[in-house]
Amino acid sequence: MLGDFAPLTKPGLFITATDTGVGKTIITCAIAAALRRQLSGAAVSYPPRVGVCKPFATDCRKEREGLVSADAEALAHFADCRAPLETINPIRYSPPLAPAAAANLAGAQPDYPALVRALQSLDSANDCLLIEGVGGLMAPLDNQHTVLDLATALGYPVLIVTRAGLGTLNHTAMTVRLLQQAACKVAGMVVNMYDADAAGSDPSVTSNRQWLEKMNRTPILATVAKVADGLVAAEQGRIPASILDTVAATYWPGVLASACCSSAASPGPS
Repeated sequence: MLGDFAPLTKPGLFITATDTGVGKTIITCAIAAALRRQLSGAAVSYPPRVGVCKPFATDCRKEREGLVSADAEALAHFADCRAPLETINPIRYSPPLAPAAAANLAGAQPDYPALVRALQSLDSANDCLLIEGVGGLMAPLDNQHTVLDLATALGYPVLIVTRAGLGTLNHTAMTVRLLQQAACKVAGMVVNMYDADAAGSDPSVTSNRQWLEKMNRTPILATVAKVADGLVAAEQGRIPASILDTVAATYWPGVLASACCSSAASPGPS
């Protein structure tokens, strides 16, 4: 079963993407860093406590303490989240596969009670919560459930990280349609790896942002420029200021406010 989730009481977002490798973790880290600054002085604890969670991670490395996700390390750093990594990322696999495939290969099904405990702990200890999915919405978590099922069960508004170039209109529209059919609220989109210099070889770059909003009736909350390879190493605490500043231009507490009360999570399906 997916899990019986208690209602989450703090405002938050579920961050997904149109595919793997689109940059969900980088964007989630940048939002966490922005929230830390933007919530300072607001009617929350000081310093503000930004909780982060990556429920599922694959391609984890083996340490003496067990499996460790580089994405979870990055989230913890940029959010300054003091929760243990096993709370930030309760379900971990070594193979670089979709979670269900990695679980079958490892001969171990997801520990959903651990995920329920982790979310309850993060919800009670923080002022807000960012939950990062794995892959796209239809990535399988086990033999019965997908990332979409998890997002639906948790009940947070969903932020979509999408590409800037050719193919993004189709992939983004399908992602939005799936969320709408599941009655998930779409908080907005972030266009990642925007490369104006690529317009010559990919003319869609110059028009995609307009068409993304037009087709999906969903706002683009940030357009993040592509940076040179090697400049980003979030697991080492390194994200260029250009990315952090672009994401921080959006007032994220206002985006998260849509998660209060009526959007609080309901118990998950079995």
